[in-house]
Amino acid sequence: MTNYLVLIGVVIIVVGFILKLDIISVVLIAGFATGIAGGKSIVEILDIIGKGFVSNRYMSLFFISLIVIGIMERYGLKEKAADGIRKIKGASAGLVVWLYLFIRWIAAIFSLRLGGHIQFVRPLILPMAEGAATKSVDLTETKLEDLKALAGAMENYGNFFGQNIFPVSSGTLLIVTTLNDQGYNVTSSQIAYYSLFVGIVMIVLSIIQCFIFEKNLRKGGIKNVKMDK
Repeated sequence: MTNYLVLIGVVIIVVGFILKLDIISVVLIAGFATGIAGGKSIVEILDIIGKGFVSNRYMSLFFISLIVIGIMERYGLKEKAADGIRKIKGASAGLVVWLYLFIRWIAAIFSLRLGGHIQFVRPLILPMAEGAATKSVDLTETKLEDLKALAGAMENYGNFFGQNIFPVSSGTLLIVTTLNDQGYNVTSSQIAYYSLFVGIVMIVLSIIQCFIFEKNLRKGGIKNVKMDK
C-alpha cells in the first residue's frame, strides 16, 4: 500500500497545476506528502531538501534571475520591447522568433549560455513578436497562444540542435560514451560534424514553419492600416 501512497505527490502537483495554485508551495507540499507516505520523518525530509539545495547551489542563480526579470517586467521591459519592434519596418512575428532561433542556434554551437524560456522568450522575445504581429493583425487569444507555442518551440530547436555541434558539450560527450559502450567506435568530432547537417535541415524547416505560421496569422485578421492612422 505504501508503494502506491508515495504517488500522492504526483496527484498533488497535477491538482495544484490544474487549480493554478502557487507552484513553489504545491511542489513543497507534494515533497512533504511523498516523504511522509514513504515513511520519512519531518526532520529527514528537511535534511533531504537541504542536501539537495546545497549540492545544487547553482540553482540559486535561477531564482535570482526570476527576481531580476520580475523587476524589469514591472518597470516596462515587455512594453519597451514591443514598442521597439513596432518601429522597425517590415518586422513580423514569424521573422522575430526565427531570428531568435538562429541566434540561439549559433550561441549553442559555441556553447554560449544565451537564451532560455524564462530569461529570454517570456520577457523579451514574445513581447517583441507580439509587437510585430499587432502592427497589422488583430491578435486574438487563440493566435496569441499559437505565437507563445512557436516562440517556445524556437527556443527548444535552437538549444537542442545546436548544443551537439560543439564537440566537447555534455550532450555530445554523453552520446559518444553511450555509443562506445554499445560497441560503436565514434568520436565527439564525428558527432558534431553530422549534427551540423541536422542543424541546417532544422533551420530550413523552421523557416517553412515560421512562414506558414505568419500566413495563418494574417488569414482573416489584417487590420485596416489607413483607419489606424
